Amino acid sequence: MAKRITVCAGIDTGKRKLDVAIDGNCELLQVENTAEGHKVLLEWLQRHKVKRIGIEASGGYEQPVVAALRRKRFVVIVFQPAQVRAYAKFHLQWAKNDKIDAALIAACTAAVKKIYPAPDPRLSPFAEQLTMIDQIGEDIMKLKNRIETCRNERIRAVWKEEVARLAKRERAELKALVAAIRQYPDLAERLELIYSVGGAGLPTAVAILVRMPEIGQLTREQVAALAGLAPYDDDSGDQVGARHIDGGRERLRRALNKPTTPLGRNSVTITNSAPSAYSHMLGNAAVK
Repeated sequence: MAKRITVCAGIDTGKRKLDVAIDGNCELLQVENTAEGHKVLLEWLQRHKVKRIGIEASGGYEQPVVAALRRKRFVVIVFQPAQVRAYAKFHLQWAKNDKIDAALIAACTAAVKKIYPAPDPRLSPFAEQLTMIDQIGEDIMKLKNRIETCRNERIRAVWKEEVARLAKRERAELKALVAAIRQYPDLAERLELIYSVGGAGLPTAVAILVRMPEIGQLTREQVAALAGLAPYDDDSGDQVGARHIDGGRERLRRALNKPTTPLGRNSVTITNSAPSAYSHMLGNAAVK
């Protein structure tokens, strides 16, 4: 019985160009990273009977072509840059240019053993809006830091006025995002379920829904790893190293950490409620 082979392609994404290669095939393609270029790409992939496509996350420049490919039912794998670099190092490949990278991504795509379902396309615009809300919050923190070090009363007043304006915008955008999510009954139900968990405020619940759509289908260990909160071993031989968190989805981790920051600063509340646990955590922490 003949073995069925899945034809895989790799796309190296640039702001203006897409370089495309097929695993095991020397033919290459370069198109504009525009709607017209995507149309040429789709036709080329269909002509070569490509079924699976890998593409490296490139600061958002990959998102339009990923959406176009998924609309045409292609299986698309979005790699983190670290994954592609690690694959290149494993094969001792040091040369790098756009065409080489496209071929490397194609080979990396062919080597993938487990394919995860594509994320819900409805969540993509919500994620972008949530990122904007996060960025507004980051701007507010920067301005508050300026206020603390500024001695000019007039300038302090300007910064405080800007903080108030941004805080109002942040609240309005969150309200609009929640309203948009609740237009979908299934998403509204999931949001309310997450929100009903003790300790999860509405902003945290929205972040979990949008940033971790897999919630409810994963183990606790997998959830911790995706959130970047899983403590990883660092042992070798007789050496037992300290456990450290690493990786995961950065903006999700920030959203989960944000509600705990005021609690962490209020040592009286923590030490009165759970003194032994608090002391144990401080004793094992790298920094206080």
